[in-house]
Amino acid sequence: MKGPLGVDPQSSILYAQVVDSEPRMAFDEEGFMHQIGTKGSFGKAYLGDVTRVALRSMGSHGPPRFTRLPRIDEQNWEMDCSTDSLRVKITSKHYWGFGLFSKCFLNEIIIEGELPVRARYAMDIAASLGRNPWEPTRVRAFEKVTSGSMEAHTSSWEGLISIARESLSEDISILQDSTQRMKGVVESSDSILEEAEEALDRAREALADKNAPAVERALSRASSAIARADSDQTTSSMERILLED
Repeated sequence: MKGPLGVDPQSSILYAQVVDSEPRMAFDEEGFMHQIGTKGSFGKAYLGDVTRVALRSMGSHGPPRFTRLPRIDEQNWEMDCSTDSLRVKITSKHYWGFGLFSKCFLNEIIIEGELPVRARYAMDIAASLGRNPWEPTRVRAFEKVTSGSMEAHTSSWEGLISIARESLSEDISILQDSTQRMKGVVESSDSILEEAEEALDRAREALADKNAPAVERALSRASSAIARADSDQTTSSMERILLED
């Protein structure tokens, strides 16, 4: 255990309390994870709610691979998984109670990638869980095993979430400024710009919920509408020039 680390130029190390041990997955001889019943798979592992959300929050990713296979304790393992922009290593282990209950376990999540991407990833994990993952069942045991105080854990997670919120808020502001500049130039494009503003409203709502993927989807819709409005204005300008000629 290396201790919690949030805002850092190179990587982040986060710790999360596991609440539910499901889902149960299988793996093959090389350690790659599969659904139970997949041909060639033989082992069993409990992922837990944190890892389930962490993998889903990565978006499109390569196949997760157990780098330390579970043995008698199916909730004790290590895993690697990567995308084009992130590499994530997750360790699952008990920190009190001899692993007899799901809530005996924590996950260490080591994240490598650009800081803004890591920040949005951490925000999405917390939002998807619907709870503060850094709040443990047993505080003293959690602090001892992770070599970090509760203040350090809170700061690590919330520091990344703050960066993600600021970055997404800036993206919203940039598109909002573009919308305002384009309004009233060509009447036919104003209805398209209304679509952009509605999407930006959805983005603000998603940001309030700390839902980074939903913010990005709304920003994509707004950007698409702005591009269509810009094309409409360019066409109108060309038509005016041709008429004047």
